[in-house]
Amino acid sequence: MRTLLYVPIIHMSADLGSLAGNFTSRGIKDLGEEAWEEHRKTVSMFWDSITAFFEAMPAAGFKIYQDGMVANGEMAEKIIEEGIRSGSKNYEIIRKLLEKGAVLQKTEDLALVKEERDWLLRITRAGTLPEKLKAYLGFRGAKNHLLKRRDIYMAQTINRTLGQGETGILFIGAYHEIIQRLDPDIAVKEIKEVRKVREYQKRLPHQGRRKDALFEKLSDYLIEPVHER
Repeated sequence: MRTLLYVPIIHMSADLGSLAGNFTSRGIKDLGEEAWEEHRKTVSMFWDSITAFFEAMPAAGFKIYQDGMVANGEMAEKIIEEGIRSGSKNYEIIRKLLEKGAVLQKTEDLALVKEERDWLLRITRAGTLPEKLKAYLGFRGAKNHLLKRRDIYMAQTINRTLGQGETGILFIGAYHEIIQRLDPDIAVKEIKEVRKVREYQKRLPHQGRRKDALFEKLSDYLIEPVHER
């Protein structure tokens, strides 16, 4: 039996590199400053709860799989350090796990990750509204197929590299569909429930206009201490 600890993540601005500024500006524009700041605090506290969970866990020999990680070895370590300098709590957790003896795996295909990033850059760099709309519509048309290809690649990577009796940790955006693509002998443990993280993100765009009781409950769930399931 193989075990995979599944962490459905919410990206912080610090995780997005050159896209961070546009991501923050769009969030403030869509939600308003107050709602955006509440969301930012929720995400930060969400990561604090994940951090506390892994701090109490031995990790020697664990294999770490990370959304967007296109390298291993020295190059992967440089990516992690750059993320930490930018303020990524995700990468801070990974560094602490590596210090306890975990091993970081190349998780994604560079060409697929670059293709998605190129689409997003086209949108953010478009100089006029028609150019931005054209880029957005192009990305929307390619997004689902691209996401599926990434998911297949990541699942195949885990299936191939996670050995019998080993434990892996996957940090992955909540809208990825990885679980059903894994080999049946891999026992998946959701550190936070994927469906609740998705529902929070689904409801988030509407919080600038009205308060949602379920959204508030989901916010509370995200920041509460992790209870291993």
